[in-house]
Amino acid sequence: MAVVEQIFPSLTWRIRHLTMYPEKPYDFVKLENDFDGIHFGIYVDYELTGVVSLFTEGTVGQFRKFAVLPEAQHQGLGSQLLMYLIDFCKVQKLTKLWCNARVNAKEFYTKFGFHETDQTYTASGFDFVKMELEIV
Repeated sequence: MAVVEQIFPSLTWRIRHLTMYPEKPYDFVKLENDFDGIHFGIYVDYELTGVVSLFTEGTVGQFRKFAVLPEAQHQGLGSQLLMYLIDFCKVQKLTKLWCNARVNAKEFYTKFGFHETDQTYTASGFDFVKMELEIV
């Protein structure tokens, strides 16, 4: 059974590193404002398996560094974590949630109601597109 919990920022770093940028130095995955965010982890059999970090400004939230360990992907854990995050944003009365999604993952976000914007960029060898969800 998978359980989502709020976690300390430092707990996100290992999952981010292993999943997103294993070839980069460990510190590459740390965000300057990590300690200003709200971080969530999904645990499978008491093992931290996925993470996501939320940063808010007014009634708008941005999530960053959404990662599920490679060996645990395609089991619905990312979907469970994202649904938890969206529900959390509703409770917090946010009006919009957005992310910079890797282009190869944009269909995943579309399933949850996110829509693609025309804002794109490339960083660290990946193409990104800004995706937004209006929260009602």
